[in-house]
Amino acid sequence: MTHSDNRPGADGGDAFVAAFRAAGADYLFCSSGSEWAPVWESLARRHRDGDPAPTYLDLTHETVAVGMATGYGLLARRPQGVLLHAAPGLLQGSMAVHGALLAGVPMVVASSESTTYGDGDGQDPGGQWYRNLSIVGGPHHVAQPFTKWANEAAGIHTLPTMITRAAELAWRAPAGPAYLNVPLEILLEEWDGREAKPVVPPGATHSSPEEVDPVARMIREAENPVIVTETAGREAGGFEALLAFAEAWQIPVVEPDSAVCANFPRTHPLHAGSDIGPWMDEADLILLVNCRAPFYPPSRKPSKAKIVVIDQVPQRPHIVYQVLFADVYLEGNVANTLRQLAKRAKDLDEAAVSSRRAAQAERHTAEGEAIAAAEAKAAAATKTAAGSGAVAETKTTAGSGAGGGVDPVLVAATLRELLAGRDGIVVDETITHSRVVKRHLRTDAPDSYFYVQGGLGQGIAVALGVKLAAGERPVVLTVGDGAFTYNPVIQSYDAARSYDLPVLIVIFNNRVYKSMNLNHRRFYPEGAAAETGEWLGTDLHRLPRLAAFAEPFGMHTETVDTADALTPALERALKAVAQGTTAVVDVLVTR
Repeated sequence: MTHSDNRPGADGGDAFVAAFRAAGADYLFCSSGSEWAPVWESLARRHRDGDPAPTYLDLTHETVAVGMATGYGLLARRPQGVLLHAAPGLLQGSMAVHGALLAGVPMVVASSESTTYGDGDGQDPGGQWYRNLSIVGGPHHVAQPFTKWANEAAGIHTLPTMITRAAELAWRAPAGPAYLNVPLEILLEEWDGREAKPVVPPGATHSSPEEVDPVARMIREAENPVIVTETAGREAGGFEALLAFAEAWQIPVVEPDSAVCANFPRTHPLHAGSDIGPWMDEADLILLVNCRAPFYPPSRKPSKAKIVVIDQVPQRPHIVYQVLFADVYLEGNVANTLRQLAKRAKDLDEAAVSSRRAAQAERHTAEGEAIAAAEAKAAAATKTAAGSGAVAETKTTAGSGAGGGVDPVLVAATLRELLAGRDGIVVDETITHSRVVKRHLRTDAPDSYFYVQGGLGQGIAVALGVKLAAGERPVVLTVGDGAFTYNPVIQSYDAARSYDLPVLIVIFNNRVYKSMNLNHRRFYPEGAAAETGEWLGTDLHRLPRLAAFAEPFGMHTETVDTADALTPALERALKAVAQGTTAVVDVLVTR
């Protein structure tokens, strides 16, 4: 602890703000609660006096607060502060906190409780804590299953360092949310001005030469190796390091459907698509690079391949069941390990390299031709000559236009064409269309694609957080109509307008919870529902015009139901975003 002169009126709120500044937080994402008055007062004093403090964002839903912190952290890769309200606010935001845990995003989440319930000395915390807000065991016990670490700041003297320690824990691998319960009485208690020491970045870890050299030998001796990755691109420098590693050894790279970020250029000749299936029998060496769940079902074991796991924390403590079949682990920092392996790409068997290069060239060409054929088929199937098909939301209800809908392949391909050269970022919260989105967007740059993890309903907030970190880069959210309605839409639009965060939201609207319907059909192919057509729990035709929710916020809205209308509508939307206005394009898709 370092000592500083106490300022008049300093209390736990000042200690809290000072600690988050010491933790290096750029932002405090707050979904308001009555416990945060001391923090607000501290911020008001600092703003009045010109003293530094993290930027405070007033948000109107817990999912928005946590989701924006997640999106910001995906790019910033440093812990931010999230303020929720007591145990109920923590529970409301828990789905998004769990999403941050899965996404490996560092943050410090805080909420409060009362320790006196009005029977102690000092200011009255309020009867709501006694009657409604408290939970047996405290909110830190509630937070334990969906955070890396959860604890209580039990005194004003330890509060600053408890916050910075939470940030340190959140930042280290595996990065994720830490939770701190800060009782209201502590926030109101007088503070002596002792501040926490500023937090420094975690140190780098390296696999030793004694560990790396044998793996390099395994690669050199392999005839048909393959790299499989889900999140190499989430690490700082990971995208570039994986590219250099794959090129040095001429090894194909598979990004399975479980990949959740841009890891490798999808246009690169070494990109081998998303299907690990053919490699299960053909590969003699599988390199799992930041790949938590490569095989499904988990018992599906490659027939002959040795498996090298390159991951700083290969056994994820938050995953209930995980099977990797590892023969070798390299547990240093992933980017560092890949760089070490790339440097060892010497004395290669040119015949073996030439053979696998030729085989991969065939695969890559076939995939490119398949993508082009799918896009041509989609354009031909959905193109109509009837009118423009783009209807103003104030005039036409969704689905009442002249067109029969747009193939989702065409939507993704058109987005790819319009985003070319713009350094855009796509945040994806589709389900049944997620494979289409990833395959046809063909992202080729670091931090250009992120899939929203955990439960549905966070996508808009995550996209707003990404935009907050991305500056002038255009940000697009692709989302299904079902996922869209899970989002706190009004509160998210309020945040977008209040903090000048224009994004493009493209809704893949098939008017059904398709994933749920497919599961019903798969489990009961000849059941009563198949016989009668009574598919419960999945119909979304009754929803109102989805883009219309944006109109009260002065946002640009479009509904598209023909292929001819798609490109002009998206061009207008991107122009609106470039001019500072969020745009919502509701595309009625054919499937």
